[in-house]
Amino acid sequence: MKVLIFFILFHSMSVFANDANNKEPKDTMVIGSKNFTESYILAEILAKIATQVGEAKVIRKFGMGGTGICYQSLENEAIDIYPEYTGTISEVILKKPSLKSWNEIQKELFKDGYDISSEIGFNNTYALATRLSYATEKQIKKISQLKNMKSFRMGFTHEFLKREDGYQQLKKHYQFGEHDTLGIEHSLAYEALNSEKIDFMEVYSTDAKISKFGLRVLEDDLNFFPNYKAILFYKKSFSNRFPKTYKAFNQYLIGKISNEQMIKLNSLVEVDQKSFSDAAFAFLGEGFSKSKKVKNLELKRILTLSIEHMKLVSVSLIFAVLLAVPVGIFAFHHRGFGQVLLGMTAIMQTIPSLALLCFLIPFLGIGNPPAYFALFLYGLLPIARNTYLGFSSIPTKLIETCELMGMSSWQRLCYVEFPLAFKSILSGVQTSAVINVGTATLAAFIGAGGLGTLINTGLALNNTKIILTGAIPAAFLAILVHVFFEVIEKRNFFRKDH
Repeated sequence: MKVLIFFILFHSMSVFANDANNKEPKDTMVIGSKNFTESYILAEILAKIATQVGEAKVIRKFGMGGTGICYQSLENEAIDIYPEYTGTISEVILKKPSLKSWNEIQKELFKDGYDISSEIGFNNTYALATRLSYATEKQIKKISQLKNMKSFRMGFTHEFLKREDGYQQLKKHYQFGEHDTLGIEHSLAYEALNSEKIDFMEVYSTDAKISKFGLRVLEDDLNFFPNYKAILFYKKSFSNRFPKTYKAFNQYLIGKISNEQMIKLNSLVEVDQKSFSDAAFAFLGEGFSKSKKVKNLELKRILTLSIEHMKLVSVSLIFAVLLAVPVGIFAFHHRGFGQVLLGMTAIMQTIPSLALLCFLIPFLGIGNPPAYFALFLYGLLPIARNTYLGFSSIPTKLIETCELMGMSSWQRLCYVEFPLAFKSILSGVQTSAVINVGTATLAAFIGAGGLGTLINTGLALNNTKIILTGAIPAAFLAILVHVFFEVIEKRNFFRKDH
């Protein structure tokens, strides 16, 4: 029956949905990172060491958002290891600020089945910075001097605004004067500070952009910020699962990077516009040979990410169609309860997409499953609503004629109602698909891949070129999806059934 053609076309794409379980095989090592430069670089160093050892297949899940997402990913075994900091573990993960030493933190983590490596070597603690010109004008050298200042503007990352060792406690500790506070992505805060949109921001002590933008780091004269010694964070079983790689990490990385070296590595990426891979090779040196197939790697990566992106959209769209079309039909035939169902699909649209993805992590882990489910929820409203409108537009007299002809409800649905409503239903599916192409870019924050991976990397580096490398293919995919549905509409598979 021709009504099935539309669904078969989408079902043929469901062969990609073979990863409902996001845990990788035992011979696979999944390395994660947060979404800032230093974490990318350290994770890439880990990936290159692990690849060189060859003990397991290495999967990179970089730029996964903040501490909460990375920790939940480790907890759910969606990743095996990622770079972290002692201060973050004690303050945010364990929520025990009194734990200061490496031994105290490791002992506490052991109780929950986790472990940390010895210190990598550098201390990337938080600090407060301002423009040198502003510091000179206001004669500011210490954070405590902000107590007597008025009408200044502060810009902090959303994570820092909520951390126990972040803005709220910092404000109480130093008793800041009257000021405005803005939540802003870390790399963009430098631009905002440089363009005088804000006056202060939090920085990491190994940030390369501190010198690039000529900032003054204020003295933490009341000793608020704890040490943030860089370490590797993993479950206790990691060393037993990957003994050779674990040994190599200790040999090549642990105790090897000083503050000065880390600043230089960050500078290679943020100032000299080198890749994370180049920075990793610069640190590892001889013995870690670069791939000779560099020319087409970027194009191949864009193609791979584009396929991942369409997989996210298509799989979620299949299930959205399978549920939303019946919901729209039910809403038409049962106006009272049907409106409640349509209202529920509308409520889904009010939930911020990134918040929904984070909410789903404890239940579905990271990677594709939560991304599929979130996109599925966002795809329901346009399809269900347009299905309802399509059926509502069918003339009542035509329905009465069908009943007089003795047609059953199922015959009327298949041969009259659905064909007449098809154009409206298709319009809803088209709208849902195009919107989800854009929404799917956020899936990269939870390790689901797609073109959002490039966009997130570009945002972390404030690199417009990298952002466009992901944004332009995403826009092109949206156009292709639009054209695809326009072709289906013009073919009108139901024209002979009228």
